[in-house]
Amino acid sequence: MSRSGNFSWPVRVYYEDTDAGGVVYYANYLGFMERARTEWLRHLGFEQPVLAERFGVLFVVRAVNIEYLMPGRFNDSLQIDVTVLETGGSRLRFAQQVRRGDDVLASAQVDVVCVAVASFRPQRIPASLRTAIEGVTGNHNDGAGI
Repeated sequence: MSRSGNFSWPVRVYYEDTDAGGVVYYANYLGFMERARTEWLRHLGFEQPVLAERFGVLFVVRAVNIEYLMPGRFNDSLQIDVTVLETGGSRLRFAQQVRRGDDVLASAQVDVVCVAVASFRPQRIPASLRTAIEGVTGNHNDGAGI
């Protein structure tokens, strides 16, 4: 992860990731992005089960805007990029890209919301996680709003 908050996670395309046309099935890009966000959290020192157990929260996807630009194919080595664009009281907005070398295969904006495990109602992002995010992104938000 760079000081700007960019994080990248490698993914290999397996046969099971492809469709009948031999290209990555479109929905699998979302799975690749999900894995990268999970690894981003892990890199910051936060495991999802610990967030649920210790803080009583988890993250759910609220919105995704994705563009498919080029096909990925079986056995491609991809990089999945994660960049935090904005933080709110309970929301994180990410920019994500799926790349093969310099080629961008898919680009997305993903909004996730921190919610209570029991009720699925929005909850403030735990202070320790917010501090870790601010430490790598340089974004200091007062946490107001979603």
